[in-house]
Amino acid sequence: MAGASRVLWKGAISFGLVHIPVSLHSATTDSGIDFDWLDKRSMDPVGYKCINKKTGKEIDKANIVKGIAYEDGKYVVLTDEEIAAVYPRSTQSIDIESFVKASEIPFVYLDRPYYLAPIGKGQKVYALLRETLLKSQRIGLARVVIQTKQHLAALVPSGPALVLNLLRWGADIRSWEDLNLPAEGSKAAGLSERELAMASQLVDDMSAKWDPSQFRDLFKDEVMALVDKKVQAGQTETVLQPEEEAPQSKSADIIDLTELLQRSLRGKGAKGEDKADGKSGKAAPAASKAKPAAARKAASPAAKKRAA
Repeated sequence: MAGASRVLWKGAISFGLVHIPVSLHSATTDSGIDFDWLDKRSMDPVGYKCINKKTGKEIDKANIVKGIAYEDGKYVVLTDEEIAAVYPRSTQSIDIESFVKASEIPFVYLDRPYYLAPIGKGQKVYALLRETLLKSQRIGLARVVIQTKQHLAALVPSGPALVLNLLRWGADIRSWEDLNLPAEGSKAAGLSERELAMASQLVDDMSAKWDPSQFRDLFKDEVMALVDKKVQAGQTETVLQPEEEAPQSKSADIIDLTELLQRSLRGKGAKGEDKADGKSGKAAPAASKAKPAAARKAASPAAKKRAA
């Protein structure tokens, strides 16, 4: 298993008036084979060119605009300013909107997992949320903005950690209605009791405990063995790589609002308590919702370059 990853994002889990300061860490690493393009004459790195697909000629980036196809062959062109105006505003908050049973979300919706680790004084309330989700067998559905892109996400307890698993939007999931699938249910599918019993016995015979170390990328192993063989034989080339810019970190000052847990449970937030007291005060600024998309500020150019 790969070592601890760097902090990608700092913010807070928010539900009711409770904020849990957390840091976001990648839960996966890409261990596949990455073949770089090289010029065989000079061993220089080869990059991608901006090519006009109709003429086959290279064009300057200044002449490239962004368009959205609304019909076959017809586009609406959007300026960089128009696109920037509707970028989601980074709130540094994982806003839980509801809790659902863990079994209700199909695997096809799961996209990319991240680890969440408590920071500051968030240890106890982090553990409280984790144990509550485990006991209730529920997960939190939340919205989060990571590097200018808004995501739907599931907050899932896993061992000692809370995992933020980004979800695909419902519009991105294809329907199975056009597929020729057998009817649901053993009788409707024409399965006999004998066939079910034999299949169950086979599954039992092949059952084992989950051990990820037993499964390896055989293609990667074979390629790397070939690489090692060539290195030992001195069959290597020197490639000068261009310098890369240092990654920029982004953080936010988060207030630990653990003491508001009782208020959230008892009165569903400060607003309910103010009504009971005959006041018209508003909820704490930390629990306020983001403004509508039309009023959101443009994201910084540096933030747009970073991918989620």
